[in-house]
Amino acid sequence: MKQLKLWILAAILIISGTTSFASSSDNQDNPYEQRKQATFIPNAPEHHVLVVSGYSGSEYAAYKDFINVGDIHSCEPWLYSKCLAKNIKVRAKEWRKLHQPTVTRIQERGTLQVGTTGDYRPLSFREDDGRYWGFGIEVAGEIAKRLGVGIQYVPTSWPTLTADVQAEPQTFDLAIGGITITDVRRETMLMSEGYLANGKTILCRASEAGRYQSLSDIDKPEVRVMVNPGGLNEKFANENLTHATIIVHQKNEEIPSLIAEGEADVMITEITEAPYYVQTDSRLAAPLLNKPFTQGEIGVLMRKGQEDLLQLVNDVIRQMKSDGSLRLLHEKYGLVYAYE
Repeated sequence: MKQLKLWILAAILIISGTTSFASSSDNQDNPYEQRKQATFIPNAPEHHVLVVSGYSGSEYAAYKDFINVGDIHSCEPWLYSKCLAKNIKVRAKEWRKLHQPTVTRIQERGTLQVGTTGDYRPLSFREDDGRYWGFGIEVAGEIAKRLGVGIQYVPTSWPTLTADVQAEPQTFDLAIGGITITDVRRETMLMSEGYLANGKTILCRASEAGRYQSLSDIDKPEVRVMVNPGGLNEKFANENLTHATIIVHQKNEEIPSLIAEGEADVMITEITEAPYYVQTDSRLAAPLLNKPFTQGEIGVLMRKGQEDLLQLVNDVIRQMKSDGSLRLLHEKYGLVYAYE
């Protein structure tokens, strides 16, 4: 007992399962072989813990199935088992946050956390009562169904989308709803395969539809072009409409009505959004709907390191294309299906 009564710098290493592991003598490279003061402490049915005196967490890499989750200072395990148990649980929880597969974490939580702007009819819109609806919302529902969990929607915005996806601590598992797949996004984040064709177009007053037949017709000082901030619509306007008067309006969902009321002349939008407003407001037109300025696809966005979740999302998208449900969803929202 005298030999054991030492204050130690203890390395706590966690192993899942119930198989015990003792200090080994069959491997000359085993860093624990020379650590004679090694003992097991059963912390929980799913864990075994190896405590080694005189060991620094930075001194050795993990050994076999043991995962080094750091040093615990001033904790005598044979005298203060509650202290040790508390430390182990904290360290194991933090380790799981960093290393547990994303899909497993979501399923254990029981909820898929979905970031969405809620301002983009008919892809993602939040009603005043908090209800979300739209094409992207239904795709998110299929993803949650595959995971076997519920959904929690987390508000984000176009200016903060990238920061919110990469935030620490993590605020949501994935983002959906009108997010165009771009090389820039793929450099720093993960994006799924496309599930909806997309491209830049315009909304204008129906009475002036004949006035705007090309980009050059819009790029004039007397033309007031309204965009929402922080997204690709603003970026497109700034890069391609250097002579027009650009007006930035904070709420994307309000811009169509402002165009109809004469507060601006043209809205830069997408071929996925324009038809909805033309169908619901007779004052509006989309004269270049069949001649978009750009061509692309909309996908699901998430942070790097979630490749297992990305694979599941891509599987859902492929299945929806294969079984016809994605086509039916396009028809429901009046969108052009481009995956023949």
